[in-house]
Amino acid sequence: MNRFVIAEPSRCYGCNTCMAACSVVHKAVGLQGQPRLKVVTSGDRTAPMLCRQCDDAPCARVCPVKAITHEHDAIVLNETLCIGCKLCAIACPFGAITPGGTPVTGVVATGQGYVSPAMLAPQEPGAASDSVHTLHPLLAWSPGVRSVAVKCDLCDFRATGPECVRVCPTKALVMVADSELSDAGQTSRVRAAAALDIPGPFTASEEAGS
Repeated sequence: MNRFVIAEPSRCYGCNTCMAACSVVHKAVGLQGQPRLKVVTSGDRTAPMLCRQCDDAPCARVCPVKAITHEHDAIVLNETLCIGCKLCAIACPFGAITPGGTPVTGVVATGQGYVSPAMLAPQEPGAASDSVHTLHPLLAWSPGVRSVAVKCDLCDFRATGPECVRVCPTKALVMVADSELSDAGQTSRVRAAAALDIPGPFTASEEAGS
């Protein structure tokens, strides 16, 4: 089973510290600066939404250039191979992949040819030409910018693991591995057996230790 990060909504209060930390550590190693997770609100609860590292990942199955692969108990995205087709974002059942943008060159394509970005006049907020910024990320497009898929990589380039888990002030984010799930399942079985007074291969000391 793949490793993944899980969020506990009852502990999250929407400070966005996880998003800021994610952006900083990835920019520091030359990757997309867009956060790999997003704090979402549902009713009066908030919680970060990020890649579930699916064992049978739909994003990896639809990627036409094999930029998304299954390695090291995780679903890994190679940003340098991504062609920006956005198929992975469409296939993801959790909406955990969003396209980011990176400048292709020092010029920007316009209807009048190619110009330097500094020569482009700033648009007034609400102007018709500014409407592209209100589009959903899957539909938005900017001249001279290459779209690149952005998803959680569990900060595999850091020995300390996911930075979002490390910096969360309320410990709402937890890294989960296969061994931890097995331990949690064993604990649940012990407690259920004790509550129902079902004899089993569990001793009182084992139950107390769980």
